[in-house]
Amino acid sequence: MPNSEPNPIPNSDRLEQLKQFDESKTGVKGLVDKGLTNIPTFFIHQSEPDPKPKTRPGYKHSIPVVDFSAPRSKIVEQVHNASTTLGFFQIINHSVHVQAINKVVNSIKAFNEQEDEVKMKYYSRDMSRGVAYSTNFDLYNSKAASWRDTLQLKLAPTPPEWEHVPEVCREAAAEWDKEAVKIGEELMGLLCEGLGVKEDRLKELSCLDARVMAAHYYPYCPQPELTKGLTPHTDPGVLTVLVQNEMTGLQVKFEEDWVDLEPIPGAIVINIGDILQIISNDEYKSVEHRVLANPFQEPRVSVAIFFNPGQRENLYGPLPELISDEKPAVYREFMFNDYMGRFFSKELDGKTLTNYYRISN
Repeated sequence: MPNSEPNPIPNSDRLEQLKQFDESKTGVKGLVDKGLTNIPTFFIHQSEPDPKPKTRPGYKHSIPVVDFSAPRSKIVEQVHNASTTLGFFQIINHSVHVQAINKVVNSIKAFNEQEDEVKMKYYSRDMSRGVAYSTNFDLYNSKAASWRDTLQLKLAPTPPEWEHVPEVCREAAAEWDKEAVKIGEELMGLLCEGLGVKEDRLKELSCLDARVMAAHYYPYCPQPELTKGLTPHTDPGVLTVLVQNEMTGLQVKFEEDWVDLEPIPGAIVINIGDILQIISNDEYKSVEHRVLANPFQEPRVSVAIFFNPGQRENLYGPLPELISDEKPAVYREFMFNDYMGRFFSKELDGKTLTNYYRISN
């Protein structure tokens, strides 16, 4: 859970360091390229001393893998089981060609490994054109920065100004969005079936209509034990569809343990977001996850597409067909605009929104 305390106000020295780093427009990759051996102090996290998942006798937790070549009834059952427990699963033998996955992942890697002068012209925190490349969207609000650079695109309902998207990944990003929509629609149908509601219920709620891509690049970190690639958090939206290269680092919280998600070539990682937990009246679980700082020379690359409701002024809450005298609504309704405003007013740390809208007994 996130701390309820307000974010500390950076002292003048720290703020100056942040500005100097941000205005260099070279990101974390720029620090690595300079041969840095000690990370700047504003990247150091005060957190748990052991970044490794616990291993104990009889420990059997792992991220489920769902084979989409199985009969539909089995797929629905496995997706439902994964979504009600860990909230994460990988899918294999799906309809997406592995070449499309490799193309978008490799294009993001290629962008981040261009010369600084090429990348610098894209570095910005201004999303008015639907695209921004920077280090940490919450750089100035967080207690400590995380060791990653990110290219972010608003894909729908309004597409980005494509001429401002880096050319090396422009085509791959547009193609991947189309593939992600297909798989997202298929998954939402399976998730609805698992809840016992009509297959297009989430589609009717516009849950496919607003999409944001966050393409993360995690370069080598010389002191990975002192920082994070991505701090523990839950995703605020409906559903996240993620592809990645074969570098480890993504971990999912299960009870008190951090479980490693082992990359599978060609697999797509799916996780439940906070809004879907609310819509499902707590049947599906949006769980905390994080990415460790990368200790390897080879970078970790991931591309996530977040599905959100497109109707921002509509009210969202538990589906009426899931509410009964035996299982009353666990959450109150809210407007999506209000919801996302609350998300972006805090640093990316822990889980806030499901608790905020939860009806107290």
